[in-house]
Amino acid sequence: MPELPEVETIRRGLEPLVVGRRIDQLSILDARWCAPVAPEAIRDAVEGRRVEQLGRRGKWLIFALEDDLALICHLRMTGTLLYDADPGEGHQRVHFALDDGHDLRFCDPRRFGTGEVAVGPGELDAFFVARVGVEPLDGGLDGPVLRDLARGRRTPVKAFLLDQRRIAGVGNIYADEALFRAGIHPLRPAGSLTAAQCEALAATVQEALRAGLKAGGATIDDFRRPDGVYGAFQHEFLVHRREGEPCPRCGTEIVKFTISGRGTYTCERCQTRPRGVSRARAARPAGRSDRP
Repeated sequence: MPELPEVETIRRGLEPLVVGRRIDQLSILDARWCAPVAPEAIRDAVEGRRVEQLGRRGKWLIFALEDDLALICHLRMTGTLLYDADPGEGHQRVHFALDDGHDLRFCDPRRFGTGEVAVGPGELDAFFVARVGVEPLDGGLDGPVLRDLARGRRTPVKAFLLDQRRIAGVGNIYADEALFRAGIHPLRPAGSLTAAQCEALAATVQEALRAGLKAGGATIDDFRRPDGVYGAFQHEFLVHRREGEPCPRCGTEIVKFTISGRGTYTCERCQTRPRGVSRARAARPAGRSDRP
């Protein structure tokens, strides 16, 4: 958290409020946000520039500023951007003062969020080329593309979906929800998926992400929209965080286990386990591993 739907919800909420506005003052209250670059260097690069576009790549939010300079923000686990929030709002790390008297506050309880600057389109493209794969909602993801990305990979398909270098923006929540909708067990090796399974999974990844967008994202801990309102997709989860509850399709108890350090939820009747993977391995306790 936040994943693509949460970041895109923030982008859509902020776009009409910040595009065309000048950042008159950038106060970096926590140097860790932009380390190893000095806060003063980021401030000097950004202050006085107008926001020409607010974009997104995967889980990154991109403030495209004048003169081909971009401020790239990642919210990580608990970051959010609040518009005209109470000055006493907790966990503030960065404050943006805009030329129309309004402001943004980057709040982040766990302090994992980051910000950095890219100068020129070439540097921005280079930043993302090694970090971000196919954008699933931009028409670039379908069955053949997914199958090509997964070909030869023995990693569990859940871990494959979490690899931002393959498919951008999918995190723990939406991987669980997409795999359930596709009827694919999260421990199945990615390279073993059939053409039909790849078609189904490409479709359900998009379905789950669009459902999250429609609900304004999911709030499990700290996510809020720029106006401070919580997301609602958590009320629509089919399997994620529903350990011990009945499957909404067949009534079988949903189980939880760990893949790549992430708490993973599945119905092992609707999502058949791959051969050679014991139920004991699949159902072992996950502990505190619900990271995005």
